[in-house]
Amino acid sequence: MTNPKAWLLLIPAVLVEVTASLALKGALEHPALYIVVVTGYLSGFVLLSAILRTGMALGVAYGIWGATGVALTAVGSLLIFGEPITTLMGIGIIVIIAGVLCVELGAQTAHKKSATV
Repeated sequence: MTNPKAWLLLIPAVLVEVTASLALKGALEHPALYIVVVTGYLSGFVLLSAILRTGMALGVAYGIWGATGVALTAVGSLLIFGEPITTLMGIGIIVIIAGVLCVELGAQTAHKKSATV
């Protein structure tokens, strides 16, 4: 089982990455936001490395980090910038969530198999 600390670190890692991505769009009109962009991406990678130090598999950590970030960035873009989420995009977000669940369940199964060998 993955260390609970990894999951606690994953939440802020995703949030700072999404914040940085949204700030990147905002920085096109407000260049001061580039500070948020750089700080957010650096913080995200520092947190991701801390997550990996807890023992979480790279495929799981990066998969959840990236996929959750894509979904939340799409929703944030809708709320902040009024960018539409089409039906196809909504289906894509659902597929991303399903894919992340498959990766996590697969990792848990692999971990259980290696523990019994």
